[in-house]
Amino acid sequence: MTLLTAAAAALTLASAAFAQAPTRAVDPQNLMVIDTAKGRILVELYPQAAPAHAERLRTLASQGFYDGHKFHRVIPNFMAQTGDPLGTGAGGSDLPDVPAEFSFRRGREGFVEVPNAGQGVFGLVGALPVQTQPDAQMMINADFKVAANGLFCPGVLGMARSGSPDSANSQFFLMSGRNANLDGAYTAFGRVLSGLDAVRALKAGSEAEDGRVTDPDIMERVRMASDLPEGERPRVTVATVTSEAVEAKRAERGTAFTVCDIQPVVEVAG
Repeated sequence: MTLLTAAAAALTLASAAFAQAPTRAVDPQNLMVIDTAKGRILVELYPQAAPAHAERLRTLASQGFYDGHKFHRVIPNFMAQTGDPLGTGAGGSDLPDVPAEFSFRRGREGFVEVPNAGQGVFGLVGALPVQTQPDAQMMINADFKVAANGLFCPGVLGMARSGSPDSANSQFFLMSGRNANLDGAYTAFGRVLSGLDAVRALKAGSEAEDGRVTDPDIMERVRMASDLPEGERPRVTVATVTSEAVEAKRAERGTAFTVCDIQPVVEVAG
């Protein structure tokens, strides 16, 4: 299959998903708009997964803090890290550090289970891939919720930190590949809905220097969609994952199938 044919097939599948599945509009207060020379990256934040971390990114983005910050550490098929005003990985904002939010409590609403995706219960909260306890466990819990933690699949946004679990401040990273070693050890609370190709196109760093980039790409402007004028505000709609879509992807991937294979199907206007 040629690249053009593959792209046309992907567009056809996306159109079919929107025709057959219910959709939801992304709240502009949770939509981070990152403009780069490689393209626009749209990231949905999930406050239910990490309320303090989501609030930190919203606050800094609304202040214009991130404008001009470098993607100072980029490792292909892993992640691109940014958000440091020093551009070295050692800086942060003047705000206090944010305590770890490696796991959260989820209810039934907004959760779509992806069955047979591994050992345990897997699914999506919004577009965030998670591993979680089964719904049946809710009946014996006082809050009628169960524990869940985000998984570091391609497109997932995580918060960078130093050795202390409670040292997150302003730096974050966008996953370009899968890394299970981060699951439960870093805070995952967002996902790229559009622009994963731009993330993967960012200038990579030296493997010998742990991804440190010489002459890196920058974030030209970062704002929450809600802070943009109405005429500049992207409007994003996400198709709800259906069992048919899951089974189609499972058939395509075979025994290699995981919840990370379920990428969000999105329409962007504006």
